[in-house]
Amino acid sequence: MSERSIDVDLTRSSSGRVVKERIYKWLLFACAALTVFVTAAIIYTLATDAIAFFMTEDASVTGFFTGTEWIARSDGGTFGVWPLVTATLTITFVSALVAVPTGVAAAVYLSEYASDRMRSILKPSLEILAGIPTVVYGYLALVYLTPALQWIGIPVSTFNLLSASVMVGIMIIPMVSSLSEDAMSSVPDSLRQAGYGMGATKYEVSTGVVIPAAISGIFSSFILALSRAIGETMIVVMAAGLRPRMFNFTNPLDNLLSSGQPMTAGMVSAVTSDATGGSATYLSMFALGLTLFVITFVMNLASDYVASRYQEEYQ
Repeated sequence: MSERSIDVDLTRSSSGRVVKERIYKWLLFACAALTVFVTAAIIYTLATDAIAFFMTEDASVTGFFTGTEWIARSDGGTFGVWPLVTATLTITFVSALVAVPTGVAAAVYLSEYASDRMRSILKPSLEILAGIPTVVYGYLALVYLTPALQWIGIPVSTFNLLSASVMVGIMIIPMVSSLSEDAMSSVPDSLRQAGYGMGATKYEVSTGVVIPAAISGIFSSFILALSRAIGETMIVVMAAGLRPRMFNFTNPLDNLLSSGQPMTAGMVSAVTSDATGGSATYLSMFALGLTLFVITFVMNLASDYVASRYQEEYQ
């Protein structure tokens, strides 16, 4: 084979590789652009239908964001979002009390205490817990958890925020523990050895060295898990009920023992009601969806800020 033919083959091979690389580049760009397009389309849909909701006779921007009564009927109603917001925040707060300490404790054990054999057993178990359908959690909350709470003497109603909150907290434990354990595992062993060299115990190293060093990742896991809790639907629909009630600040415990309607349950109630398309009740689910989107978006921004602000860089 002559040198000229070899040069021609090399040129063809090089040009073919360039074409393939361009194809791969544009395919990857199309995938990334698709996610941006879908997000923008969702925001546009929510915004346009939310504006249509505020233009109806039964709704207004002021009444929606300052009202303390939510009555959605097929022929109209009163649409003050605060009863739904307070129920959502109540469930999120109580679920955080369940998931955050439990998830972080599990992450500390997996990262610092568990043997390789124990970690190989517990890690898949947590992943299985994360894969259970939320409708199953809702069923367990309604059929088993609520009767159990009543049996031990807690006077909860059949539908109540406490059962829903506890079950949502159990649902997000794997997210907290998995992300926190990843953050702790990324802490260099040299920091641990330095703590041991100063005479610290394993517990002191775990709580005084590892957790502070991984705090940005741990906090990010909290925010992401709570964002997941805020948007939970099936558990709260099945266990919390569909009765909008304004938060009782004079007796906070009564809110947990009684039924309530979080924002996601309100959206389900609107779409499954007898309200016709274009009515205020039907369009209210888009206003609720936009409000929920803004809340979760702000929480994600806070997570990114904290992660970047307190992130540790190791050599």
